[in-house]
Amino acid sequence: MAAMNQFRTLALLALLSGLIVLAGYLLVGDETGLYYGLGFAAVSSFGSWYYSDKAALAAFKAQPTPREEAPELFERLERLSDRAGIPTPTLYLVPSESPNAFATGRDPNHAAIALTKGIVDLLPDDELDAVIAHELTHVRNRDTLTQAVAGTLAGSLTFLGRILTLGALYFPMARAGGRRGNNPIAILFLLVVGPFAAGLIRMAISRTREYAADAGAAEITGNPLALVRALERLEEMGQKVPIHGNPAFAPLFIINPLSKDGMMTLFMTHPSTDDRVQRLKAMAAEIAGSTANTKELSSSV
Repeated sequence: MAAMNQFRTLALLALLSGLIVLAGYLLVGDETGLYYGLGFAAVSSFGSWYYSDKAALAAFKAQPTPREEAPELFERLERLSDRAGIPTPTLYLVPSESPNAFATGRDPNHAAIALTKGIVDLLPDDELDAVIAHELTHVRNRDTLTQAVAGTLAGSLTFLGRILTLGALYFPMARAGGRRGNNPIAILFLLVVGPFAAGLIRMAISRTREYAADAGAAEITGNPLALVRALERLEEMGQKVPIHGNPAFAPLFIINPLSKDGMMTLFMTHPSTDDRVQRLKAMAAEIAGSTANTKELSSSV
């Protein structure tokens, strides 16, 4: 299952990069645009790889927290990181009452986990462990990099669409010699179809990675039901106190941090909490069944 999730994610990222290359071709009007599109995708990916953590932490005013200010949180993070088999990420606290958490960083050696004040105050120990384990799984699976690259590529495609549209509106004769010129189909693709497709691909990547992180949290803690309780509690409280920040970083959070009112429901980056809960309950039932079988074998021996 993990290998299939990785393959699916790579395929979706390749498709997203392909849309960027196609956008470059449509923007320039000939084969040169393919190289421009490829270069643009490469530069965007590198920028997101190197700077995404700084941008995400700054967007929500996350502050690095010294060990002496939160010794219990540090011990908790170190213990769970050891179970996950990764270096302990840097701990950040977000000054928000909205209960949520996210992980960021280009690789496990340059990772950070941010917890809001609201989630630290709200969750009991076992549920906070489950949330941190979920974020550590994102780090272990390098989902933080995947989400950053996917978000940047999707934004780049939208940016290219705006360039072509502005060019068609304000410089209609500048491209008269181009093979495609101001092709209305190209404009439609770059302005509407491309960004919409990129958004759908990004949502598919995000949802796939959330399911995998939930499973990882259950593995690290051995307690899927703790994450069930945490998700239900966060879902209820998070909508009462939504967090304020750049919506481009919404896929990073364990629970959708934005309001679900109005148009925001059309582009949800997270699977439904009910679906995640049902999957985790199925995992808990499997663990319970396996434990019962082990006890029966032990007693019979």
